[in-house]
Amino acid sequence: MAVGRRGFLRGAVAGGALAPLLAGAAAPAAATVPAGAPAGRGGGVTFRWLGTSGWRVDMPDRSPLLVDPYLSRFYTGLFDPEAEFDTRTSLSVDVAAVEEHTAGTGGDGVVLVTHCHWDHFADVPRIATTTGARVVGTLTAYHLAQAMGVPAGQVSPVRGGEVLDFDGCVVEVVSSLHSRNRSHSMAFPGVRVEVPPEPLTIADLPEGDTLAFQVRPPGGPSVFFMGASDFAEREVAGLAPDVAMVAMPSSSSTHEYVPRLLEALDRPATVVPVHWDHFERGLVNPPVDGTGRGMGLEEFSALVRRVAPRSRVVVPEYLTPYTF
Repeated sequence: MAVGRRGFLRGAVAGGALAPLLAGAAAPAAATVPAGAPAGRGGGVTFRWLGTSGWRVDMPDRSPLLVDPYLSRFYTGLFDPEAEFDTRTSLSVDVAAVEEHTAGTGGDGVVLVTHCHWDHFADVPRIATTTGARVVGTLTAYHLAQAMGVPAGQVSPVRGGEVLDFDGCVVEVVSSLHSRNRSHSMAFPGVRVEVPPEPLTIADLPEGDTLAFQVRPPGGPSVFFMGASDFAEREVAGLAPDVAMVAMPSSSSTHEYVPRLLEALDRPATVVPVHWDHFERGLVNPPVDGTGRGMGLEEFSALVRRVAPRSRVVVPEYLTPYTF
């Protein structure tokens, strides 16, 4: 069926005009290396935003680590003020974009999946089957990946609490929560407890429980990655990351989300907002703000300054190599 955008997990975020990135907000020069500079192999640890909550982490002498790599960015009507969000939208893969932005990934690569909604998971099976990279996600991700052609032995099901060592890159799995829309609900809830028929539409990819990850690359900072704007305080207490990739809230349904999160994470030195862009457009800078009537970047930055005045807010641009 087709549903209004207000019924989606982002609530009314997709409604209204889509404005360019706030002037002056996207100036993270102090946290970047020059565009085009070498990343990963032979250098230090670098981070590239892939849009939505996706990241590519390049480290010396190994394949990159990918977080929620959604690169196809196909049209569903979610951001179109003249259309309705269509839950029947077919899953498709932009092969050229996926291959370009995951180049260099091999069998020692790792793909971390926070949850299974299409804008986080849809490209993961393609990446896994063509590169041999290991997929780490929930039991639902484990079953959906198999339904989409990934061998069971290539997927590591986790639930939170695991501390995994990938040749010196340490990944701590954190049990987390998905964001809520203005009706305190979400789109496509549910789990998969066995391998289902092959998913064909975005509605065939349920949330399937939500995780966060704290990653400590060799020689790099500790970085907390989120894919949705909610969390369990008791699960993140004590993590104290150097950098927090914070999913922007789409509604006020979660009480004091930003202040509580920053305090629970012990006010990270660097805070990077994610999942605020219009993810049905290509990865062209400057990113287009897709928050609509949800919390904007300016309000988010002001909240960070109030709660964690010593934290630096870095608003990322697509595919730009950052060091922290």
